[in-house]
Amino acid sequence: MIELEGLTKRFGAKTAVDGLSFTVRPGMVTGFLGPNGAGKSTTMRMMLDLDAPTSGTVRIDGRHYRDLDEPLKYIGALLDAKAMHSGRSAYNNLLCLAQSNRIPEQRVGEVLDTVGLTAVARKKSKNFSMGMGQRLGIAAALLGDPRILMFDEPVNGLDPEGIHWIRNVMKQLAAEGRTVFVSSHLMSEMALTADHLIVIGQGKLLADTSMADFIQRNSRSYVRLRTPQQELVRDVLAGAGLPPVQTDDGALEIDGASTERVGELAAEHGIVLHELSAQRASLEEAFMRMTAGAVEYHAHADTRPRWGAGVKGA
Repeated sequence: MIELEGLTKRFGAKTAVDGLSFTVRPGMVTGFLGPNGAGKSTTMRMMLDLDAPTSGTVRIDGRHYRDLDEPLKYIGALLDAKAMHSGRSAYNNLLCLAQSNRIPEQRVGEVLDTVGLTAVARKKSKNFSMGMGQRLGIAAALLGDPRILMFDEPVNGLDPEGIHWIRNVMKQLAAEGRTVFVSSHLMSEMALTADHLIVIGQGKLLADTSMADFIQRNSRSYVRLRTPQQELVRDVLAGAGLPPVQTDDGALEIDGASTERVGELAAEHGIVLHELSAQRASLEEAFMRMTAGAVEYHAHADTRPRWGAGVKGA
């Protein structure tokens, strides 16, 4: 378990993390979300004592990271896959970590096999592709067989097979009762992986809730309907207190209704339906709605004339 209490980090006049308090619990995958500049990386670095907090505390299973004698046996982390020594082989990178934490050498071969790098174990990591480097970083996180795992953008550089693999690894680790904390900007992947969400914006906590509740609270749910009997269905729905709204493609949208209720009303009045479906926003849409006021960096379409545009003879 990871516990944060009043965690704050200031860099001069800039407050990167502002009084964060939350708990990352075992037995589930907890996603860590926030716009660019929200303070996610700084928070994760403070969890590992890589940055000292201005105030507040972080505890790893009740202890500060700096007080752990063999930290890799408590928490394994992937924050930067490029942090490995480029002149060492994959095997020797992991062996150094193992020896510093009194982990048997046998474990090095086991994790290399787990991440699929056995065939290149003796090759220098500087020659690795981004995806191979990412797998090596994951191997380092798994090395001490820790009860807590922390991943920052774990799917970076991985191919589709690798993404599917790490997703299943994280789910399996959580199913074993471990604490799994993962930060990612890939909303579609987070939606398939995380059970619980911690969302921050401008260094402050915005949400600490289950995936299902987060989407429900921050998105619109409605029923979509298409029928050749538009006028009749409008009258029927309005009479039932469910006035529909027509969309640009000719479909009708009904808020505050279930597909079962709308289907039953249509059947009672002999209305032919070409489509009847429940619609709910994706995690990405819910996230955008939740964090709209906490985005620090806004991109805008470039409407300036291109070089030479409108210049005679260009």
